[in-house]
Order: sequence, then structure tokens, then C-alpha cells
Amino acid sequence: MHDRLGGVFAPVSTPFRDDEELDLDALEFNIDFYARAGILGLLVLGSNGETRSVNEEEKSRVLATAAAAKAPHQVIMAGAAYEAQRDTERYFNIAAGLGAEFGLLLSPSYFRQAMTDDVLFEYFARVADRSPIPLLLYNAPGFSGISLSVELVTRLAEHPNIVGMKHSAAAGIEAFYPLESEQFHVLPGSANLLFPAMLAGSIGGTVALADVFPVLVQDLYRNGAERNEIEGQAHHELCCRLNKAISGSYGVSGVKAAMDLAGLRGGIPRRPLLPLTTEQAAALHEVLAGEGVL
Repeated sequence: MHDRLGGVFAPVSTPFRDDEELDLDALEFNIDFYARAGILGLLVLGSNGETRSVNEEEKSRVLATAAAAKAPHQVIMAGAAYEAQRDTERYFNIAAGLGAEFGLLLSPSYFRQAMTDDVLFEYFARVADRSPIPLLLYNAPGFSGISLSVELVTRLAEHPNIVGMKHSAAAGIEAFYPLESEQFHVLPGSANLLFPAMLAGSIGGTVALADVFPVLVQDLYRNGAERNEIEGQAHHELCCRLNKAISGSYGVSGVKAAMDLAGLRGGIPRRPLLPLTTEQAAALHEVLAGEGVL
């Protein structure tokens, strides 16, 4: 597990043409770019992949394209964000058949008041019982409105088919560090958290900044792996500023716009998300150019 999760995962965007149809050629182009940059993992159909805006047939096409385009050293993790447990179980069986090695599982949230720790434990544990691939929990209260408690994750970390968690909350990852082990890995879900988390024992992370500047994030990861606090701190501060300017200011639309500026193929998001305005794109270009990354 360490070899397959120990590194940077890019939560790859799902490219769309101007008519909002899939642009699988652009996806192949981006994945080749990430492979040449040394990126270990591809989180396909996560939040940055607009998973809730892609239908089931499209999801299969995206996963199949990613599996065919990846380099031999790369690992595919498939994101799932369903309300019904049976849909989640069906999806992971399909994803495994298309080449996914891991699954990332967001909690249901429509019936939020009913999502107690006991309900969530049954959901995650029973999905893991039936999943043909190992799963990671996705703690993303910004998307689901639900924060996974330390007590819940501690119970789930004992499940043999739950091998880690992606922590995308703005704070609180420190409470999960004691769970890091050979069997369960605590992976930060933001460039803001990657370097300090690695100094605390994490083996990698899934960060949207890798979609735009994969080499830069690889350097940050390397500093964390080598415990290089002097160079790493300066690099960390740069990545935090970039992350704030891109994801922090504009979300998925900002990531796609920044990809276009950096020579990748981001394209537009699907509605109701809107692409950046001309003024917003110009302001983003000014910030990135000022930081010397364009």
C-alpha cells in the first residue's frame, strides 16, 4: 500500500468541450503531462473531476480513458459520491473492472441529519465489505456538509479493506495523525496541508494544485519526504499562495482556467458552474505570472 499510495495524486479534472460534451483527447493529453512530471496517482472523478455532473455512461468512458492513458507507474483512484449504497457498490465493481486500484468514498449527505456515526459506519464498512478494491474515506465537509469524526475513522481504520482517508477539511487533520500506520494512511487533500502533514508522518496527498503545476507539487512532496524544512518551508508558502489564488478564489473553475494558462487543457466546467470571466482570468494570470510560475 505504501508504494501505491506514497506520493502525489492529482485529482484530475474532467475536460469538456465548449458544448459541454466530454473531451477525452484533452484528458489523455493531461494524463500524459502528469506522467512525464512524475505524478504517482490519478484521482479520477473526484470533486475536481465534477463527479456529480457526469452521468454513469460518461464515468465509464472517463475511467477507461484514464486507465488506457496512464503510465505503467501510475495508480488510478476512482471517486464515488452517491446517496444510495447499492449505487456505490455497483460503481466500485465497474471502476475495478475498468482499471481502478483504489476507491475514494464520500459520505451520503442528502439526509444529513440521519448521518450519525453509527449510520456512517454501517455505510462505509458494508461498502468496503463488498468492494473489489481497497477504499479510502473522503472527509470533505465543504462538499458533503459532514465532518467525519475521529471516533468514526478510528473504528473504520480497523477494516481490512479501508486503507486510508483523504482529509479535505480546512483544519483538523492533526487529530487523525495517530491513525497513520502501515495499514491505514492519512492523506492531506490540499496543497496547504501537504508539507506539514508529511513532516508529521503522512506518505503523500491528493492536491488540486498538482492539476496545474505537477512539477512544483512533486518538488514540495520531495521536500516533505526528505524532511527538508528549510527549502520545504519556502516552497510550502509559495504553494499556499498559488492554491489560494486558484482553488481558494475560484474553485473548480479556477483550476481549469489555471490549467489552460499553464499549458494543459482545462476547458470549461459544466453548468451550473461557470468559467472565469475575462477579468477574473486576467487577474489570475497576473498573480501566477507575478509568482514566476508562468
